[in-house]
Amino acid sequence: MVMELHQLRYVVEVARRGSFTAAAQALHVSQSGVSAQVAKLERELGVRIFARGSRVATPTAEGAALLPHAQAALAAVSQIDTTAADLAGLVRGEVRVGTVVGCTIPGYLSAFAAFRQAYPEIAVSAREGNSDVLVQALLSGNIDVALVAHADPLPDDLEVQPIIDEPLAVGVPAHDGWAHRRSLPVSRLAGQPLLTLPNGTGVRSALQKTCTAKGLEIVPVVEAHSPEALIALTSRGVGKAVLTESMMSASDLATIRIEGSARTSLSLVTAPAAGTAARAFANALRGGLVSPVDDA
Repeated sequence: MVMELHQLRYVVEVARRGSFTAAAQALHVSQSGVSAQVAKLERELGVRIFARGSRVATPTAEGAALLPHAQAALAAVSQIDTTAADLAGLVRGEVRVGTVVGCTIPGYLSAFAAFRQAYPEIAVSAREGNSDVLVQALLSGNIDVALVAHADPLPDDLEVQPIIDEPLAVGVPAHDGWAHRRSLPVSRLAGQPLLTLPNGTGVRSALQKTCTAKGLEIVPVVEAHSPEALIALTSRGVGKAVLTESMMSASDLATIRIEGSARTSLSLVTAPAAGTAARAFANALRGGLVSPVDDA
């Protein structure tokens, strides 16, 4: 039996996409080619990998058992290529980047663009997600570099470079009764219509830690991934935004620090097994990111 790498790629992509058509589109090959190669592999292995429907393809029990081995084989081949590049002192390959949703950190996009111009041969893919999801993806090797917001220390296995570290603040319109205040205790948030980021984000984790320390339970009336959306709703009188001062610095909201707030950090995080290309990308981001000065 001669098993070919492209057959394993087809199997993994069909399982990921749930259909031969979607897999073929993602791989930029013909659907008939994917179907033929998977069928050939099934004949060679003597097992049926997928149950085929009119529109979907679902792994059989045998296919589900084989899939982790196919993924591991492809990862091993990729690692061989990365290791060879490292040994040769080359910067090439692929970088998988993760960021918090709607990332607008100063310097991020310009550093991203500068890296692509300097190393056009390196494929860079980017994904967004909540910070807890990004951390798990880094630990599992599914992404190489990420910008992660967090209120607790990150796992020791990860290489962490802090970019921003600051407490929480409340944002209100200029006409709000709180607008003249410089700070307030977290207890004042009880019963207020609060707008903030969802669970799994650094801001929300910091808010939960702050409230728990004071024995409070606060349920926001609005959750959104975008700080800009929360700021816009706050400006329109929907409620009071709980974010950080740097997130609201370009808005017209008055910001009030929350006394004794747990701090939320934004860090540049590199996976344990990151190769030369990923480390070069991390270095580019490190040089381009701007860290606000917090005098607290």
